[in-house]
Amino acid sequence: MNNNLLFSHRNQEPESSVLYIVGTPIGNLDDISTRALNILEKVSLIACEDTRQTKKIMSKYSISNKLISFNKYNSFKKIPKIIDDLKDGKSIALVSDAGMPSICDPGEDLTNEVKSNGFEIICIPGPCAAITALVSSGMASSKFVFEGFLSRKKNERSKTLKEISKNKKTTILYESPHRFKQLLLDLKEFCGGEREIHVSRELTKKFEEHIFNNVDNLIKIFDKKDFLGELTVVIKGNEHVNKTNHDKVLLKKELQELINAGLSLSAASKYLAKKKKLKKSTIYDLH
Repeated sequence: MNNNLLFSHRNQEPESSVLYIVGTPIGNLDDISTRALNILEKVSLIACEDTRQTKKIMSKYSISNKLISFNKYNSFKKIPKIIDDLKDGKSIALVSDAGMPSICDPGEDLTNEVKSNGFEIICIPGPCAAITALVSSGMASSKFVFEGFLSRKKNERSKTLKEISKNKKTTILYESPHRFKQLLLDLKEFCGGEREIHVSRELTKKFEEHIFNNVDNLIKIFDKKDFLGELTVVIKGNEHVNKTNHDKVLLKKELQELINAGLSLSAASKYLAKKKKLKKSTIYDLH
């Protein structure tokens, strides 16, 4: 990098009454940009999801600044104060524990409020676990769907899983380690055991790990495997969705023939599902 350019980035002053959305490392602290360091050093204050995490970056790069806590537990109370600070001409940086703020965190509420009050928002790009995992997966990345964390509410969760099962596009999910095994079981139920997925953990860290396999095999792999840290799951799109629609009449006819031959609806559906590499429910619902 041009040293003069590097110097200019480190000496550029933040603008007043601007909220800076600052991307921070998702693991490896060396991944922070020079521009991000400059903003963190020179803004009036930094709103942090967890001040302890932000202090690690500040300490590594010998930066000192005012930090305030801003997370899902106190965001409702803190947003009005941040708006007042912007009105007073202060520049504010928003950072999350890791990655890009507002992706699955309360930063989204703050940015909406800041925009509603007519203040400018400038994003300082940085790492993102979803994009890092997607690129590492080797799956189709030109078009994809990001679902974040699935809802814990049964109806909402089932609705999203049904959408994922039919979607031709690659889907990206986040999941906590203690709910990951249940996610695999849910994916088996809705997408089938043959659906390929890519699981990433500890991204950019020393023990970064990527596992690519189908759902059935991953259930076996993770059955006795314990791990820490959030996981990023990339799910291959449904390659059979068009074929299912196109051959619906033929599938229904074949299903009826099996039933006429003496098989139960359940047994006939199971047989056809395995033969056509489709979900059993897809065949069952044709009757």
